[in-house]
Parts: sequence; C-alpha cells; structure tokens
Amino acid sequence: MAIILRLDRVMADRKMSLKELTEKMEIFNVNLSNLKTGRVKAIRFSALEGICRELHCQPGDILEHQGDE
Repeated sequence: MAIILRLDRVMADRKMSLKELTEKMEIFNVNLSNLKTGRVKAIRFSALEGICRELHCQPGDILEHQGDE
C-alpha cells in the first residue's frame, strides 16, 4: 500500500512550471521539487493547501492511494 504524489501531472495539466509555483507559494524550490518527484515521506497541510490554492485543485488530484495488488 502506498500514497503516490501526482503533483507533476497536475502541474502539467495546468501548464505551470516548478519555478512559477514556487514563486506563487513563496516556498523553496528544492522543497517543491522533492514533492513533485515524490521524494518525501510527509507533507504539511499548509503546503498542501497552498499547492491546491495555486493549482486550483483538490488534495485528491495530487494524492493517490495505490492499494495492494
């Protein structure tokens, strides 16, 4: 069982670059890059809220549960 981050897909759908999103959120590029590539073990709700606000999406658009196959 795993939680998969789909931030890269949502950003591509919205045609927003990593640089644009980091500037709008006022967050460090490396932190958002780690989120985009899925190299994180946790995410703050405040960061998730900011991402959803700027990308006009819901948390379920970014987070996906992949169950046991």
